[in-house]
Amino acid sequence: MTVLIISLGFLFGLFLQYAKVNTYNTISGMAVLKDFTVAKTIAAAIGIGAIGLSIAIGLGYADFHIKPFLAGSVIVGGLLFGIGMAILGYCPGTLPVSLGQGSVDALIGILGGLAASILYTVLSPAIHGTMGPDLGKIALSSAVQSGTAGYYILAVIIGSGLIAAAFWLQRIEKKKELKWLVAAAGIAAITVTIFIVSDRVLGASTFYPYIADRLTGLTDNAYFIKQVEQSGFYEMKFLAGAFLSGLVYSLLKGEFKIRLLHDNWIRMKGSSSAGRILWAFTGGFLLLFGARLAGGCTSGHIISGGIQFAVSSWVFAFFVFTAFLLTGHFFYRSVK
Repeated sequence: MTVLIISLGFLFGLFLQYAKVNTYNTISGMAVLKDFTVAKTIAAAIGIGAIGLSIAIGLGYADFHIKPFLAGSVIVGGLLFGIGMAILGYCPGTLPVSLGQGSVDALIGILGGLAASILYTVLSPAIHGTMGPDLGKIALSSAVQSGTAGYYILAVIIGSGLIAAAFWLQRIEKKKELKWLVAAAGIAAITVTIFIVSDRVLGASTFYPYIADRLTGLTDNAYFIKQVEQSGFYEMKFLAGAFLSGLVYSLLKGEFKIRLLHDNWIRMKGSSSAGRILWAFTGGFLLLFGARLAGGCTSGHIISGGIQFAVSSWVFAFFVFTAFLLTGHFFYRSVK
């Protein structure tokens, strides 16, 4: 199983790199509405994955893993996550891939994420139960039984609508290349495969408290034992594959390069290395604190929850992208 998990992580990294969805330039470009690759890929991945997972669950090959809608945590966590993602230019699943490609700011973002994870572990007893109300595990399946004709029809309609939205963004951009669609289909396939073979969701953010708590000895607590240990160990293997993918792919393509400052950062924020280090750490901190507060990230909440039509995940996505775009507008206001 370990080999399979690492292999899935490796493929995940390949698809991200193929469409350059993992790079700072692509994600920051989305933050200032100059590049819609991220939005297209996520929308299409959810659309394709929703149809595929609906069939898999209907046939009895997979089960739902819906995150509860703890309103305060999801909303506040989503806002923090969106702010951090815009500033950092990465999300928890893309950080290891970009690190493998030589991006130093990804490493700094990871360090910020580890710091946030330690703080969240320490604060979790005080935070737990204060970020309600807990509205339960609400999803489309709460209203329409999965495996029925009605559920399949709705899954196809909603999924097709998301794919159409991705092509609408493609039309706005006036682009012809479809690497993002290949990446979306690949990510959707990997996500559904994980549901089937591992009986869990695709995720990345639990890896950070897993490593942080192991390094600091903060493992003898309810948060680590109940919410981090098992998932974090799984995600460590998955992201190890993603990191290797970034390293191998960039070396084979002749694109590996140790760099701190990327083109978009220099163009929008200047050439100060100290400034990038500070903001990368801050962005990583906000990103992971938000992810742990909300109980997931881009892959574990937005994509994995989106394909299950989970209310908590759709609400999380709304607040993530609201904060992401607002932060992009004000943080990168010097964009030319």
